Amino acid sequence: MLNLINFSSDDLLNIAGYSPANNVEQYKTNVPISSKIIGGNIRYFLQFKNLLGTISKKTFLFGPLSVLAGMQKEIIDFSFTAPITAHAKECTAKGENPDIYVVLNEKIEKDYSELLYDFSGEFISNGKFNKSKAKKISSTFHGNLFLINRMRTFARLELSYQSLGLTGLNAMKELLVTLIIAITEQPVKGDLPYVSKKREFNLDEYVAECRLRIEKLYEFNAFEIKTFSENFTKGKIGYLKYEIVEKSEIHIMKLRYYQSKNKNGKILYLASPLINKPEIFDLSKGKSVVEGLLNMGFDVYLQDPGEPSKKEAALGLDFYGKEVHDKYIDLIKERHKKAEIYVIGYCMGGTLVLPYLARRAEERLEQGKKMDIKKIILMASPFKFDDETKSGHKPMRKVISNDYDKILMNEMYGDVNVPPQIIEVGMNEIQPGVRYYVRCGFYGRAAYPGAIEDSAPFLYWLTHGTKFPAKAHREWINDIFVDNKIYKGSYCLPSKSKNFNNKPVNMEILEKAGVTIFDYKGTRDPISPSSTCIAGELWGLTTNNISRKSNGLNRVIEKNIGHIFVVSKTLLKDFLDDVESFLNL
Repeated sequence: MLNLINFSSDDLLNIAGYSPANNVEQYKTNVPISSKIIGGNIRYFLQFKNLLGTISKKTFLFGPLSVLAGMQKEIIDFSFTAPITAHAKECTAKGENPDIYVVLNEKIEKDYSELLYDFSGEFISNGKFNKSKAKKISSTFHGNLFLINRMRTFARLELSYQSLGLTGLNAMKELLVTLIIAITEQPVKGDLPYVSKKREFNLDEYVAECRLRIEKLYEFNAFEIKTFSENFTKGKIGYLKYEIVEKSEIHIMKLRYYQSKNKNGKILYLASPLINKPEIFDLSKGKSVVEGLLNMGFDVYLQDPGEPSKKEAALGLDFYGKEVHDKYIDLIKERHKKAEIYVIGYCMGGTLVLPYLARRAEERLEQGKKMDIKKIILMASPFKFDDETKSGHKPMRKVISNDYDKILMNEMYGDVNVPPQIIEVGMNEIQPGVRYYVRCGFYGRAAYPGAIEDSAPFLYWLTHGTKFPAKAHREWINDIFVDNKIYKGSYCLPSKSKNFNNKPVNMEILEKAGVTIFDYKGTRDPISPSSTCIAGELWGLTTNNISRKSNGLNRVIEKNIGHIFVVSKTLLKDFLDDVESFLNL
């Protein structure tokens, strides 16, 4: 019989027995078991349906078998593939996740967070953790029954979860562990969550920190990061005011203008990635690239890709990599006739805008004109995609090779665009356990003053991606990521010049045109590994040397940073200092 007096922390946590939230398998990433099984079946049936369709059209070869194949194709399509495709399109159009198992997991995580909030509330009085109540409950018969029943409720949710490994629920379970420790004042076997290795462990200090963490998370109801970020930001991120440039609307895209109060007569044009909101350039006060540039005296123009609709599904990289830039730079030059214009590109934004500048240089030099944009800053922008030379993109290329199906993607998302949840699946593969680590980092810092409030804009940005226009996505995957065309010199863009139209862009022209590249990259970046951010080593003014301080030469700065370093005020300041030095030479 259980001793219901002084029931230990481990006894409480073992009530669930085996649980997907515990990662007993010791996986190093999120493993969406159910999604993988069903996804594999969908892929198989779509391929089989298309094979039957091909056979059914070749009656002169297969005769009666062609008729039978056509009948089987219609049966499979009617009973299986058509409903699934319709579901995927409907969910994508609504901004919902088409993966029903991920939706179920997210519901479980949300219910789990509400349980954490309610459970924590039992021990919060006037905003403080009630130690005497916790002691009374953890040391009495009825109190332990209460704790056991609560843990059984958590266990039922955990056992319904459809993924294993380092998941969002795994991170929430670790937070529950700290709540149990805060109540019982007893450690658990094994590693304790959020223990700093930089200081000597003290149980009393650890329990106090656990209680403070729960107080702060309870105050903001921040146990589930997406809901918290939505409630805290009210669905709006971005710190600075801006205006939409007149006549800049082209399809769903717009051009934002941020005006400096201390003008230096120079302009910066910022090129955004296509899969995230452009507010990554302007998250909040002190975490805004735009704010820093305005303070230096630059007027800033920011490309806003918007949320693509069905009308944008057929737009490819010719549009996003050439037409948009042509229009926006022409608008900027018209508004600032004598100003110098520089460019900044973040991640994919930089990958697409640098070939544009090379094509622009080709066009202008052919016309006998000087290149009008002489400096570009690349923030974690990749250009080399291969396996053999260890560019760092082998994991993602492996995912594409094994799991990316052009036919499936076109049937399910070809006219509604690729939802951010599908993009996240690939990101999980190159950032193992990213959902777990983001949440652990957030919970771990929650005890620090102001940390919860400070993180809200970034968490909203992180959990609210945008759709990737379908055709542009296919071309990005095929032409840039798989075929490595920019690096190989076979990437084509349109042009008004017959000599260049739809012909490969000559990246070497950047040196002749006098373009200087500032390449800023991080050694801890799994999305754009530093070994693939090599533009500053290959193109532009690379003659003699690559230096932080030399005037008139490319600069390549590699630091111990990750992909989204701009969310750190310290790292952002370092970056902006280097930008100012580069642009003012």
